[in-house]
Amino acid sequence: MTLAQALPTAVVLAAGLLHAAWNTLAKAARDRDAGLTLISVTKTVLCLPLLPLFALPAPASLPYLVASSVVHAVYMAQLSRAYRLGDFGQVYPVARGVAPIGVAAVAVALLGERLGPVQLAGLLAVCGGLAVLSLGGLPGRGVGGPAVRAALATGATIAAYTLIDAVGVRRSGSAFGYTAWMAALEGVLVALLMPRLRKRPLTDLLRPDRTRSAVGGLVAALSYGAVLWAQTRSPASEVAALRETGIIWAAVIGAVFFHEPLGRRRICAGAVVVFGVVLLGAAH
Repeated sequence: MTLAQALPTAVVLAAGLLHAAWNTLAKAARDRDAGLTLISVTKTVLCLPLLPLFALPAPASLPYLVASSVVHAVYMAQLSRAYRLGDFGQVYPVARGVAPIGVAAVAVALLGERLGPVQLAGLLAVCGGLAVLSLGGLPGRGVGGPAVRAALATGATIAAYTLIDAVGVRRSGSAFGYTAWMAALEGVLVALLMPRLRKRPLTDLLRPDRTRSAVGGLVAALSYGAVLWAQTRSPASEVAALRETGIIWAAVIGAVFFHEPLGRRRICAGAVVVFGVVLLGAAH
């Protein structure tokens, strides 16, 4: 495998760590609705000055850009609800773990992508390990509970925007321009949506945890920009699966910072995920 072939894999793995990091900041916020609103608004503030520096996305990508921004806004609202209902070590893995399976199924069925035997084995290993990480080791949190249902709904929005962006960024001609415009629109939509959903004025949602949320916004923008760049060079199903290795970091973060259980089952599941990542990388 050459450096050019390995680079997208390395970038997506780093994006998984960054994603787990900003979700940690969101979960740790005293007011999660406010924290996630501030993260989205921060992304907008950071991306606005960058818009003139990047090439405009091609007109063919604009419907996807708008649709992605809308789904991202819904995702942030749903993620806030899930974090209010459940533990970080449960909500994050469930939400992230269901996305690669949906993305792979739709990418193969509608986008014409094909998975070779090694890729398929790697994807199945990643998804199997993620399933164990998602639902194992958290006593008193049933599969049908409200936290899991909220996390599954969050996962559905993740799969939706991943697929939308897989097409949109390839048609944009500018991965960085597409990322900047999408992030800029997302913050505006979240600022409009969250006050209506939570019955709170926007000024109230923009007040608490400003420093932490600002850092979270920066990390979130870097994470998703890296993913979109990788999607211009690798299949959507592969990028989606590799990105979800952030679940391994989330399991460690949940144990260290939130004192959530990290038993033998979850450690073994993490090893299976790493094995799947190796297979996905070897398939290039």
